[in-house]
Amino acid sequence: MRHRLDYVLVDSPAAFEQAAGALARGRGPFAVDTERASSFRYGNRAFLVQVRRRGAGTFLIAPEGHRDEAQEAFAPVLNGAEWIIHAAGEDLRSLAHLGLRPGVLFDTELAARLAGYSRPNLAAMVERFVGVELEKGHGHEDWSRTPLPAAWQDYAALDVEYLNELAEALTEVLDADGKLEWAFQEFNHLITAYSLSPQKEKTWRDIKGLSSLRNQSSLQVARELWNSREELSAQKDISPGRLLSNRALVDIARAEPATSRDLTSAAGRGHLPPREVRRWLSVVETALEADPATWPKRREPSPDATPSKSGWERHYPDSWRVLQTCRAEIARAASDLDVQPEILLTPAILREAVWNAPTSEAWDTHQAAAALQTAGARPWQVAITAPILAAAHAEMTASD
Repeated sequence: MRHRLDYVLVDSPAAFEQAAGALARGRGPFAVDTERASSFRYGNRAFLVQVRRRGAGTFLIAPEGHRDEAQEAFAPVLNGAEWIIHAAGEDLRSLAHLGLRPGVLFDTELAARLAGYSRPNLAAMVERFVGVELEKGHGHEDWSRTPLPAAWQDYAALDVEYLNELAEALTEVLDADGKLEWAFQEFNHLITAYSLSPQKEKTWRDIKGLSSLRNQSSLQVARELWNSREELSAQKDISPGRLLSNRALVDIARAEPATSRDLTSAAGRGHLPPREVRRWLSVVETALEADPATWPKRREPSPDATPSKSGWERHYPDSWRVLQTCRAEIARAASDLDVQPEILLTPAILREAVWNAPTSEAWDTHQAAAALQTAGARPWQVAITAPILAAAHAEMTASD
């Protein structure tokens, strides 16, 4: 189905001012989305920001090259206002980099999950509630490209075209189910977590697969490869994975290659051109020539940290049984409420709360609630799951 769309692409400070003025004269919440290019460019910044408001229309804002001016124009209009976003997390992060933050949020993807829909993607939800079939196919494009093809612009505009109608429909569903207050608690949490809280900077310790490196020398190689890759990626504005994938980085670090042939074999034949092989081999050589006293050590888990599954089950069987009982009961409660268990309570919060429970003393509902709050559960989650945790703990202590 071909959609007739009315939008304006704005990519200059003068156009920003005109668009901001039009949006300010509109009415109601702002439907917002972003398109990023993290698979192509360094960082996770937005290369396109789509904003739609009733009475104003849709604007596709291309801020690259004028990011300060974009913030200056749009922050007074958008900041502190009500936004509607589908799957808000990463959008909120990239918008915060532009100095743009909502005051009130409605996340249509999370709302659909709370309402019990198993396919909460935008296309499925718009088709269900609005009766429109969205076009697909451009979500993973290089949105840093200029000029943007017209088909890409249409695709981007459609991401905000029906968000107002979708939010209104989901509000009615959640209200009828008694879940609307739950939703707004979750939306406020998203604002705090993704828009207001500083984003944790990633380090080489965050590389997937790093735990497979057993030698200190391999950790040294991994660190220096990561540092060199980050520096080069930022300099060239290229996604780090396009220079050297995390998997190749870990494999090279494990092999500690001494020759170009060894490095090529470790990284996977055909993945690196000869010049890049020489570059990364030089990094490996420099890393291993450094004073071993400066090499990183394996990170030991904090004594207070939640143990691994195998360690927990093996060394703390009573607490492990409480965790399994809680999981089963939370899954049952989630099914009764028509939500996924991880929406009712994330596994990480459950693990932390149970791990910090006393092993031999009483743990009543109020204490379980306090543990859940400390772990990050929202009030609606605490009210439902604290009695479950307390009951499971009481069953364990009674059987001892």
